[in-house]
Amino acid sequence: MQITPTFQGLEKVQTALRRLSGAEARGAFAKALNDTGFHVRRAMQTELGSVFDRATPYIQKSSYVDMATPDKLVVEILPTYQRLKGIDPQQILAAQEAGGRRRDKRSEVALQRAGLLPRGYQTAIPATPYPGSDDGRGNLRGSFLVQLLAYFEAFGEQGYKSNMNDKGRARVQRGTKRQAGRRYFVSFGRLRGGTRSDHLAPGIWAASGPGGVDVRPVLMFVRRANYQPRISTARVLQQAGAEEYLARRMRFRIREAAGV
Repeated sequence: MQITPTFQGLEKVQTALRRLSGAEARGAFAKALNDTGFHVRRAMQTELGSVFDRATPYIQKSSYVDMATPDKLVVEILPTYQRLKGIDPQQILAAQEAGGRRRDKRSEVALQRAGLLPRGYQTAIPATPYPGSDDGRGNLRGSFLVQLLAYFEAFGEQGYKSNMNDKGRARVQRGTKRQAGRRYFVSFGRLRGGTRSDHLAPGIWAASGPGGVDVRPVLMFVRRANYQPRISTARVLQQAGAEEYLARRMRFRIREAAGV
């Protein structure tokens, strides 16, 4: 979202404004815009925390303020601060504001490329997460997800060294002091048929315990989700009182620059 300067409500500071040169006035306007940008950013973070269930810091703190300058009197609040990590938050939040389908995660693309995740499907952790797999916010822990992808050799050519060989999979199946041994396998349920695990829902499962009798879901395959609109930038601006806040900061920054 963008915020540009408004010159309404400046009647009380006209005398102070006339004392400023053009460059000084533009500097005051830029500071007021940036004050407002960070104010709206806080309101956006509150909004994200309320509309998402257990919002991750990646999403809730991703908003970035592209600050105004005397030569660029516009401030932008963008959900792109951590865009180099995984999917750009702007792509995630765009679906939440406009509705529509969620884009595939990198892990889902890797599973599709490996022939494990059927077309038209995405992944979701089960209602009762596999022990030690989740981060408490409805997502798989990064280290657990890496192990899972490596186990199935789902990393592409650039990450082939991370893929497990037979010895690596044997270590996972033996387990360690911190992690019980388990064997991962894929069930396609009724999507493909012809396998021993047809009776299980589509997804990645783990078998552990003596003889592998303890079978639990790890990552389920579900049809692509369609989001209903949940976030409104217009609502954020209104709830933050952006126009009134900007007017107050404009008056303050003008008086500050004029020394009155």
